[in-house]
Amino acid sequence: MDTNARIYVAGHRGMVGSALVRLLHREGYRNLILRSRDELDLRDGRRVTEFFDQARPEYVFFAAAKVGGILANSTYPADFIYDNLAIQTNVIHAAYVTGVKKLLFLGSSCIYPRDCPQPIKEEYLLTGPLEPTNEWYAVAKIAGIKMCQAYRKQYGCDFIAAMPTNLYGPGDNFDLETSHVLPALIRKFHDAKLTGTSPRLWGTGKPRREFLHVDDCAEACVSLMAHYSDSRIINVGAGLDISIAELALMIAGIAGYKGAIEWDHSKPDGMPRKLLECHRINALGWSPGIGLHEGLRETYQWYEDRVASGPKDESVSIASAGL
Repeated sequence: MDTNARIYVAGHRGMVGSALVRLLHREGYRNLILRSRDELDLRDGRRVTEFFDQARPEYVFFAAAKVGGILANSTYPADFIYDNLAIQTNVIHAAYVTGVKKLLFLGSSCIYPRDCPQPIKEEYLLTGPLEPTNEWYAVAKIAGIKMCQAYRKQYGCDFIAAMPTNLYGPGDNFDLETSHVLPALIRKFHDAKLTGTSPRLWGTGKPRREFLHVDDCAEACVSLMAHYSDSRIINVGAGLDISIAELALMIAGIAGYKGAIEWDHSKPDGMPRKLLECHRINALGWSPGIGLHEGLRETYQWYEDRVASGPKDESVSIASAGL
């Protein structure tokens, strides 16, 4: 991408989108096209078409989605599948119609079957049943992947799809009703430290998850935009996983919480394990640079400074992430 290229970051106020904007600004890109949800509802096909026709972006980082954890997916299944299908259909088609040079669609590691072998290779997509606790979001994301592949096959569009693992970092959603596991743990341990109560955590703590700092994900996205052009999806992960129980102890230590931890075994665990194989993107020269403990300290400090001290945003975020 030329530094003067017109670049649209869809979902720029979300965690991934805001990280992309920070990185692109640092690297000298100044012609960024940004629209908030109030300015442009991506579920509205007519408005999306008008926007693309007027703004004429050359490159699109597609980081907009309705996201949430197990509780949000279970409570709002229709919202998750409808909103994400509408957003993806409108943006991908408008990018084709207006001749966008390249589009990067961000999927999620939840697209893979619940019981597929570990670490998860890209070719495991659609080889088995999905995890029931997030299948609505996963089905929508798979549809987005297939749209990119279909438009590439039929029209020759340079549309690519990346599958990030569980993301965290500044700008995350810490609302306990809609957040993913890591920001929920940060908030629960922070609150427990202040109130002197014991946090009650979902499930058994046994599932293993991989976590990638959002700034590393942004670096991967910019690298893929420059160096990857293929119909095959590509994983973006850290290469290491950790049990939820181990993660909880790590966050408790960073938060300064020294009390007991309660586990609610009546709540679902989700997939037993989710670790991505990332040989494909590693072969392109990208690898993560932020260790988990370092990233957690930074994220906790960000939460304490920016969120815990101010009013809570209880909305489901328009962002991009996965659990």
